[in-house]
Amino acid sequence: MTPVAAVTIFLAVLSPFAVWYLWERGKRYTELMPGGLHEDVTLPYEAEFELYHNALSLCSKKMRICLDELAIPYEGHHIDLIETGSYENIGADYLAVNPGGILPVLVHNGHPVYESHDQIRYAAANAPEGSPQLVPADPELEKEMHRWVDKASLLGDNPLETARESAGGAAPGLTVPLFAAMIDKISYRSIFEGLLFHRMRERPMVFIVLKTVGLERLHKIKPVMRVVQSCLKYMHRHLDELEEHLTTTEGPWLLGETYSLADVSWIVLFERLRETDYDHVFWGNGKRPLLEAYWQRLRERPSYVRAITAHNHSTIDRGLTRLRETKQRLPALRQALEEN
Repeated sequence: MTPVAAVTIFLAVLSPFAVWYLWERGKRYTELMPGGLHEDVTLPYEAEFELYHNALSLCSKKMRICLDELAIPYEGHHIDLIETGSYENIGADYLAVNPGGILPVLVHNGHPVYESHDQIRYAAANAPEGSPQLVPADPELEKEMHRWVDKASLLGDNPLETARESAGGAAPGLTVPLFAAMIDKISYRSIFEGLLFHRMRERPMVFIVLKTVGLERLHKIKPVMRVVQSCLKYMHRHLDELEEHLTTTEGPWLLGETYSLADVSWIVLFERLRETDYDHVFWGNGKRPLLEAYWQRLRERPSYVRAITAHNHSTIDRGLTRLRETKQRLPALRQALEEN
């Protein structure tokens, strides 16, 4: 076969894929959207409030808790992430809702609100008359509330960059072991879609590495372990600060007697540490007793059952079980993930 013939055959084989890719890329416009309300965007809607969310997404949990606490009825749309089965969040339909491909999105009368820390503030300000107040009237208390909200929030495209300043920024690094435990049942073909269309291609690349190496050998990937260890160290510092703060409050919540958006933000962070099997690392057996008691009070609120427990996902439950069993079977893995 001549070189010209070989090139011709290669192009003939490649052309259909190239045409398909360009067609799909044209439908999947991506752009990071600024936080807050976008009145310039109008989406199809049926209910006054609608929520695009995911069972695993920490920020989705936060938004569901907030809406439940505010007694705001909403129409929910569950969108899969690759961790829960597929890259629905980078499909053309969802990118029309949020070109950033990020969850959740709150929609109010057809207008989207992006970024969960902005969404919970927006929902509290626009809740129906008679809804519980989650923002204190006292300006000093409100200022303190915003400080704790930010402390628990995932900020920016790469929250890990804020791990030193924010417990929310440290959470993604501690979720890596759970990702490694969940990704074994996700096909390479599904992950490959992310390499083609995800706005941040390093994310599907990480999943490919986790799937290829496997949970059992996770502690041997030095760059990954540096991230986990760093986030473990910072989370200890953030929770020490929270434990110290709880010694100064005169009530059951972060602002004393006032349950607020600060508590909404921290309940989901504790839940993430529980479902990644880090709860025993950060509290229990006499460690941070005030934090442990605070977490128990948060779990006793009806919103925890309705917004968290009711949205359990089989993939997450299986991943947590596998993570616990593997750490018990492999002490070196457990030590690398839990000790610093």
